[in-house]
Amino acid sequence: MTVNHTNLLGLNLKGLETFFAEMGEKRFRAAQVLQWLHQFGVDDLDAMTNISKALRSAIAERATIEGPEIISDHTASDGTRKWVLRMAGGSDIETVYIPDGNRGTLCISSQVGCQLNCSFCSTARQGFNRNLSTAEIIGQVWTARRLLDKPDSRLQAVTNVVFMGMGEPLLNLEPVTDAIDIMLDDHAYGLSRRRVTVSTAGVIPAFEPLRSRVPVSLAVSLHAPTDELRNQLVPLNRKYPIKELLAACRTYVKDEARQKVTFEYAMLKGVNDQPEHARALAKLLKNVPSKINLIPFNPFPEAPYERSDDQTIQAFQNILIKAGLITTVRRTRGDDIDAACGQLVGKVIPRQGRRNSRETRQGMTA
Repeated sequence: MTVNHTNLLGLNLKGLETFFAEMGEKRFRAAQVLQWLHQFGVDDLDAMTNISKALRSAIAERATIEGPEIISDHTASDGTRKWVLRMAGGSDIETVYIPDGNRGTLCISSQVGCQLNCSFCSTARQGFNRNLSTAEIIGQVWTARRLLDKPDSRLQAVTNVVFMGMGEPLLNLEPVTDAIDIMLDDHAYGLSRRRVTVSTAGVIPAFEPLRSRVPVSLAVSLHAPTDELRNQLVPLNRKYPIKELLAACRTYVKDEARQKVTFEYAMLKGVNDQPEHARALAKLLKNVPSKINLIPFNPFPEAPYERSDDQTIQAFQNILIKAGLITTVRRTRGDDIDAACGQLVGKVIPRQGRRNSRETRQGMTA
């Protein structure tokens, strides 16, 4: 008889408690295993020394510890590090680590490829294969911590996690929220809610489930102040237009006095970077608790856009600041190894008939 082994990396505390209860074991074993996996980064059950040998053997009959396969590991001149990780089925994803003083941000993927076809993103050109499992999502954090944390350092290498890699996280909601559970759990990574950010193109129906389950920071890929322009840049806007999107954003942060939604805005030369765009954006976000992150466009082969020049970006920022909006310009990191925002590509083996899938029909109108 074939035994279906569970990957322990994919179980949050509740999942591990259920796993041990089904074995007839005490639930406290769940916290022990969670610590071994995520605080100590073990990949061998025999390393779990406070668990009896008999129980370790019983676990081994039912479960494994399987992290992603590292295909490549590159470090940029500014210290940014990018891993290409192979998923089941042969597709690759990319995970990026960005160090900045005592802060270390890990940019992770939630899908193999992406369905949303945003015109300025290189990932969109790779097509879409499938959602990542909880184990594959948290496995990126697990791998990074194992490679980055130094035993003699009191500083934690990964202090922030952002879902800004490949894929639309809110089209893979359950695995994403289960993975976030593990990130926030004090027995695992112990990150605060404010240090985990989910970036979305605006899948509105998932906002409330995310907020109810794990109310982490929210970033929205806006990129345009009008529906007409955003329809071109972010096709999902045809299903969930800006007015509805901003109403959902206000609801998401309504009970958090100091929480703001981050609006990401890629600066595209001659497309969305003119003073009239800045003034329209300022008017649009006037009553939304927000901060704006202007992102210099990172070119990729055959990209249909060019990056706005520094003077144009500065003038755009000045208009927004003068209107009273918190506005920053994202510093480009890791572009010499194609690890910058919008450059993540990986290797996606497209799934036949993916455009006909139920999930794609629900998430897109194109």
